[in-house]
Amino acid sequence: MTDHPTNGLDDVVHQRVRLGILAIAHQARPVEFGFLRTTLQLTAGNLGQHLSVLEKAELIQIKKGYEGKRPRTWVNLTAAGQAALRDEIAHLKQLIQQVERAETTPTVDE
Repeated sequence: MTDHPTNGLDDVVHQRVRLGILAIAHQARPVEFGFLRTTLQLTAGNLGQHLSVLEKAELIQIKKGYEGKRPRTWVNLTAAGQAALRDEIAHLKQLIQQVERAETTPTVDE
């Protein structure tokens, strides 16, 4: 028997907010903290906690600086973060395909 696709999901990446952070950071390189906070509808503290988890796992890099006189925080995906996002999406696709195949396969009751 083959391994179930959910066994390949990464708990660090798969959490809804963290998956959202990685997906947005993949699209907008780099992405600004305020944009993430607004887009994901989070408080600054909650977003900060999720960023800390991703940074500790070395999936993102955080840079602080200024835009004019305003302090800014930017988030960039690392190579490991890009790979983790690709792997997560691949496992999710496998899971979706498995579910869709099961929906089209007749059951014994039919």
